[in-house]
Amino acid sequence: MIPKAEFGRTGHRSTRVVFGAAALARATQKVADETLEVLLRHGVNHIDTAAAYGDSELRIKPWLKREPGRFFLATKTDKRDEKGARAELERSLDRLDVAHVDLWQLHSLADPIEWDQALSPGGALDAAQLAREEGLIKWIGVTGHGTQIAATIRRSLDRFDFDTVLLPYNYITMRNPYYRENFEALLQTCQERNVAVQTIKSIAGRPWMEQEHTRSTWYQPLESPDDIDLAVWWAMGRPGIFLNSVGDVDLLPLVLDAAARFKIAPADAEMDSMLERVHSEPLFV
Repeated sequence: MIPKAEFGRTGHRSTRVVFGAAALARATQKVADETLEVLLRHGVNHIDTAAAYGDSELRIKPWLKREPGRFFLATKTDKRDEKGARAELERSLDRLDVAHVDLWQLHSLADPIEWDQALSPGGALDAAQLAREEGLIKWIGVTGHGTQIAATIRRSLDRFDFDTVLLPYNYITMRNPYYRENFEALLQTCQERNVAVQTIKSIAGRPWMEQEHTRSTWYQPLESPDDIDLAVWWAMGRPGIFLNSVGDVDLLPLVLDAAARFKIAPADAEMDSMLERVHSEPLFV
């Protein structure tokens, strides 16, 4: 089984691998239900979806009826204004057929203009705070992508005391000095404030570029079980962080299996060798 850890200040002990439900964006219900069986076998107890993830919320809906109370449930909004965000939350609650979610996140908050709008009066953050007062959500998070996002989320925590953050974390991304410096500073702040840190793109290999897309991920993922082991173990070697799984249901069992067998992080030399072997390139430059 995958080990669990305290998910920040929420009081929930989440599996260190969170199911990234973007993998269900274009899945049939049959595939989704088969995916649930994989999650149950590995003891996964935390789902992270988003309004923007296609049919994901609809595919999860039957799971919540079948396994009531099993999952910590998180979704996201990419609306920046209060009215639009509120409408999207209500849509998510309807699609999931739940009275509330555990965590609602401001999704992909990276653009400076959108960032200011979302966190200013009349923005999405106001919708989140009101929804929390009304019991529609319990916790409020912020997410993002890109080399600047660790620095941006640091600014976000200066503006508001978010309960969770989500951003990229893998070996090649952390070789970027600017990103590494800001990630480390962000992690320290989160530890001091008991903010849960979720990470994404643990098994990202490189951009697709001109290659045929053979997976449902927007990046070319690692596919060899040995390479996935190394990537997952490296990320899990950082205490206190959580990994959002992978946006491809066929690779999900490999990620979960690696997490269940985690003991110690691989050495940098092993990771360097893997990057060279798979011709890895950064997703964000």
